Amino acid sequence: MPMGGFGAAAPAAAPAPVEEEEAAPAAQEKTLFTLTLKSFDTAAKPKIIKEIKSMLGLSLVDSKKFVESAPKQMKEGIPKDECEKIIATMKALGGVVVME
Repeated sequence: MPMGGFGAAAPAAAPAPVEEEEAAPAAQEKTLFTLTLKSFDTAAKPKIIKEIKSMLGLSLVDSKKFVESAPKQMKEGIPKDECEKIIATMKALGGVVVME
């Protein structure tokens, strides 16, 4: 009987490390985010276009098309601290940017 008790304890302990290993990659994925321009104030449109132009390196015409096609993905694979700076800048200008 001691062997049966020992055998039952081993399989019960094995699933716990698997769950911890699955949780670790999920935490790693959250270090990089995607920024999406959701909307903007129409009065602030020229400022938003200028900021998008400098941020993404687009031409003025492409920046205007980008802003007018909102909601649109701005950048992906961005660290959280940089995302927060961009969101604060766009919010100050009148834009709504979402970090996903």
